[in-house]
This record gives sequence, structure tokens and C-alpha cells, in this order.
Amino acid sequence: MSGRFVRSSKYRHVFGRSTRKDQCYDNLRVSRNAWDTNLLKVNPKHIAVNWEAGGGGAFAIIPLEERGKLPERIPLCRGHTAVVLDTDWNPFNDDLIASGSDDGKVFLWRVPENFTVRPDAEADDIKDLAPIGKLSGHPKKIGHVLFNPAAENVLATASGDYTVKIWDIEAGSPKLTLNIGDIVQSQSWSANGSLLVTTSRDKKLRIWDVRQERPAHETNGHTGAKNSRAVWLGERDRIATTGFSKMSDRQLALWDIRAVREPINGFKTLDSISGVCMPFWDDGTNCLYLAGRGDGNIRYFELENDKFEFLSEHKSGDPQRGVAFMPKRGVNMHENEVARAYKTVNDSYIEPVSFIVPRRSENFQDDIYPPTSGLAPAMSSSEWLGGKEAIPPKISMASLFDGEGLKEVSGVEEKPTGVIDTPAPKAVEPPKPVEAPQKTHEPATLKAAPEPVPEPVSIGRPAPSMKEQGASMAAMVNKFADGEEDGNVSDDDNSSFEEVPKPVERATRSPVAETSSPRVSSPLRPKEIETKSQPATAISTPSSPVPETSTPQAAVPKNDIEEIKNLIAEQTKTIASQALQMQTLTAEIEALKSKMN
Repeated sequence: MSGRFVRSSKYRHVFGRSTRKDQCYDNLRVSRNAWDTNLLKVNPKHIAVNWEAGGGGAFAIIPLEERGKLPERIPLCRGHTAVVLDTDWNPFNDDLIASGSDDGKVFLWRVPENFTVRPDAEADDIKDLAPIGKLSGHPKKIGHVLFNPAAENVLATASGDYTVKIWDIEAGSPKLTLNIGDIVQSQSWSANGSLLVTTSRDKKLRIWDVRQERPAHETNGHTGAKNSRAVWLGERDRIATTGFSKMSDRQLALWDIRAVREPINGFKTLDSISGVCMPFWDDGTNCLYLAGRGDGNIRYFELENDKFEFLSEHKSGDPQRGVAFMPKRGVNMHENEVARAYKTVNDSYIEPVSFIVPRRSENFQDDIYPPTSGLAPAMSSSEWLGGKEAIPPKISMASLFDGEGLKEVSGVEEKPTGVIDTPAPKAVEPPKPVEAPQKTHEPATLKAAPEPVPEPVSIGRPAPSMKEQGASMAAMVNKFADGEEDGNVSDDDNSSFEEVPKPVERATRSPVAETSSPRVSSPLRPKEIETKSQPATAISTPSSPVPETSTPQAAVPKNDIEEIKNLIAEQTKTIASQALQMQTLTAEIEALKSKMN
């Protein structure tokens, strides 16, 4: 047991919770077409599912709140003359969806207000939805459609003509064409919408500079004969792929887009199941979910130090053919749900699966819900075509938790805010000296005027405070033995040295003294006062004790400085001796350990 280590992670105990059958979406006819897509797409308002329909192609749109058993006849999105192969929701409009079909057409659809799958009408009187736009340009089937995550009205469509076309759906025409050279098996945009990664039947992984219409990088991907998938890992410069080896083992790989010759740490073997792994990335938790096509399991990993650390696996006896994940703004934060998947079961109903962090607190958990993408695009389609690159503005998850709606966050709201918080006290201190010049007109009076009044107190304070500092420093040496004097200086930020700047005397002395060395201990500050105290005494006429400041004030700091220097020298010697003692003790402990082993 002594050799086992448990990795620390907030998501180590995340578990998947299935939904009761009566809360699922039942009585569906999911498409049985063999084309390899996810069959489902979901957003916080609707689910889109490819439908098994005769006489052309169709797909169904189901409002999320309409659970339970659906009627035998529901309104469908009809218009394609062949089976619908893929759909995708507009990331900036929850009511707009695009569909690609075997007929080589792309249709755009808008969900009407108050749409329901249980209309108050007879079955024969139910009206299907009609498309609001049509994009024609591919001569063969369109297997994948995917909206740009940063630019508005930009759509990528992959076709059987071995190309990917980039459409401006507002103009209704293709603007760019990527010549893949083979059937595209998956595609994924980067977070800023400038790059597109594709996997294809020729076993190549390509990263496209879309607006240049050329691949920026190309390398050999998974070598197996079955399909591979790729997903961009949010705002990172990393890509995850799933595929098969030559021996038909399922694999997972992580790629650095700047050096894609080989995957980071090679190909990782998962298992020998024959179904394709569908990858889904959650940027808020840095977790990758892998849903097996044809089995009922969803396993999830956490990306840490360029390595996928296995967390757990949601196992189910009900196999899935299609899976979709809810955008982060649609999860239930009141139950600490970090992800929600929707899976098809037996091609007849859709079951939601919630992934929950087990916590008892009912408050908002800001550490697992960072700001996420909202409904505002980063740029228009014309700006994107002109070469602009930007990340869409983030929204606060706390505002959604409190029921305040979508609220954009300004500034940097990523994890580096913890680093920004550390120098915050130093930035707050300079406004204090600004108040002093309002009382005294000359800069020199700032250094002399405050001194005479608190002089009896300030003279008596340095000695005891330094002793306390010495004691605290000695205690810290015993607790955190570094063996170097530099380490002791760096520890001053966390020791009682930080308590010295709190009295008013330091705050009203000099802006130069505050900004030059904010982390230096108080003994350095009398030096700065001493250098400018002589001209200050000649100008300090407004202060009341003028006769006392002419001679004693210049003499007293010199004595104090000498005493303080002596104290510092003694403390330095004490620290050095204690550090040597700690080194010898450490050496003895290591020797004892080696003997015990």
C-alpha cells in the first residue's frame, strides 16, 4: 500500500446518473441509416434526431420539456428527397438548425415559437415544418454539417465529392472549398474558428487553414480500417482523436497542432470493442467523454499535463447508436451537474444521462463552473472571411444559477485570475498616499509632516515588531527548511513582515517608498526617509512641533537604523545556523531511511 498514490482531482468521483423511463423521450423512430454520424444534436431548448421516414428524408425536433411518450404522429422537418445524415444547431441561435442529406442539399430550418410535438390537431391535420433556406453546391451526399463556433452564419459541410465547403448562409453561397481527397469521417473547428481538423478514409489527419484553403499540417492518423473521429479541445492547441489500430483495437490519441507528426505519448489502446468511439470535449472541466457506438458505456478522462487520466465509466446494458452532449449553459447547476449526454436506446427512445460532482453544498460551485460560451458571436461572417480571429465572449454561470439570465463577463475570467489576485494588495496601497498631498501642498511635507506627530510611538514600535518578526521567521525556518537564504527572503511575503505596512504611519509616508519595493520589510523605509528628511524639516512650517523636528528628528532615525541593522544581522546569523541544523537533520533522516530500507 505504501507505493500507491491517489491523484488529486475535483472530478475523480464524478458519476453518471441515468434517467427513469417515464422521464425519457419515448416512441421515437430513430434513423437506421448506416452512415457514421451522431444521429442526435441538442441545445438548451431542443433535441434534433434523424428520423426513419419513408418517401424522402426527415428529422424531428423535440422540445426538452416534452418528456414521456410521444404521439404516433408528430410534426417533422421534411423537405429532403433522401435520408438526412447529419444536423447541427446554430451556436448563437437556439431556434436555427442546418441539415445535410444524401440528396446533396443543405437545408436551414427555424423552430417556430411555442413549437410542440403534441399539437391540438388531428393526426392527419398536423403540419410538418418547411425549410427557410437551401444551400446547393455539392453534387453528392452531405455527410457532416458543422457551424463555426466563433463567426456568425458560417457553416462547414463535408460531402462525398471529397470536399468541404465553407458557406456564408446569410449570402447563401459557398465562399471556400477544401479539397480533402477522400471521404471525410469527422470534422471539428478550433475555438476561434480559424482552423478546421478533419479525419478521412485515407487515414490522414489534416489541420486546415480554412481561409487559405490549404492544410496547415497533415500526418498519418489511426491505421485501422474503421472510422476515426477528431475533436478540438476547446481553446487549447490540442486535438483528441479516436480510431482503431491495425489489429482493430480502439485507440485514443492526443495531438499538438504545432507538431502533429506523432501524437503526444503515442496511441493509447482502450479496448477491443468494434464500435466507433464518439469523443466529446467539455472545456469547463477539461474532461473528454468517449461514448461507444454499439455499446452502452461512456467513459471519461481528465486532461492533465498532456495526458488523459482515466476518471470513471458510466456503464449501461442499453447500447447507443447516437449520442449528443448538452452545451455547458444548459446543465443543471443546482445538482452540480457538469455534463449531460443524450443517448438513443434501441432506436426507440432517448435517455438523458447526467454526470454529477458529488457535493453536499447547495451554493454555486464556482470552481467547477467557469465562464462559458454564450449566444454572442465573436465576429460576423464578413469579418471572419476578412481574416479576423477572436474568441466569443463568455457568460457567467453564476448568473444562470441565480436565474438572472445570460450575463457576459468582462476581462480575463479564466483560471489565471488567481495569479492576478496576488499583487492586488500592492495595487490598492498607492491610493492611500494620494490622500496626503491634498492636505499638504509640497511633496517634501509628505515625508516630514506625519513624522513628528507619531514620533514617540513609531520609535518604540520597530524593536518589538522586529523581535516578533525574528521569532516568526525562526518558526518558519523550522517548518519549511530550505537551506538557502534566498528561500527565507521569499517567505517574507507570507510571514509577519506583511503586518508592518498596515499602520497608518507607513501608508502616509511616501509614494516612492511604497512603489519602489512593496515586498521589502520596514527597516528599509527609514533609510528612504532619512535621505530626504533634512530638506523636509526646513519646509515643514505647518506642523505644530516645529522646534522638535529641527535636530532630534535627523538624529533619532540614525540610532534606530543602527539598532535595526544589528537586529537584522543577528537574525541572519540565527537563520543561517538553523538552516545548517536542518540540513544536518535532513541528512541524518535520509541516512536512517536508507538503513531501514
